Amino acid sequence: MSARLDRIDLKMLRLLQKNGRLSNAELADQVGVSPATCHRRTQALFDEGYLSGVRAMVAPRKLGKGTLVMVGVVLDRSTPESFASFEQAVAKLKCVLDCHLVAGDFDYFLKIRAGDVDDFKRIHGDQLIALPGVRQTRTFFVMKEVVDNAALEF
Repeated sequence: MSARLDRIDLKMLRLLQKNGRLSNAELADQVGVSPATCHRRTQALFDEGYLSGVRAMVAPRKLGKGTLVMVGVVLDRSTPESFASFEQAVAKLKCVLDCHLVAGDFDYFLKIRAGDVDDFKRIHGDQLIALPGVRQTRTFFVMKEVVDNAALEF
């Protein structure tokens, strides 16, 4: 696959982003290519890193994880070693959905799902403040999820 994607590749990406459950035959029909060509192109999109995986969107509230919390983290030192140590440890926490190194008042922003405020209080006390190098956390409870996991526009 070339570095540039053609209109068929882009359409495939848009359709799969919207509905990852499309069968190869359905996808081929919607983009106007044969199933064999569609399969080859889809595999190439994976091989080239344009597609990194396919997964179902689970409804957090249905599983008792309806509380969304954003946590800003400040480390005690800004060194490559302290960042690496923090990142290695936070990646092991199952409650952390996203972890981003950011510029500004915080070093990292974490996206966490919890059952309720008490569940988050336990997570904070047992796991977050025990992470290596954590000097300060600031917690933001999400009141309403206006846009969440929107499709990438391209």
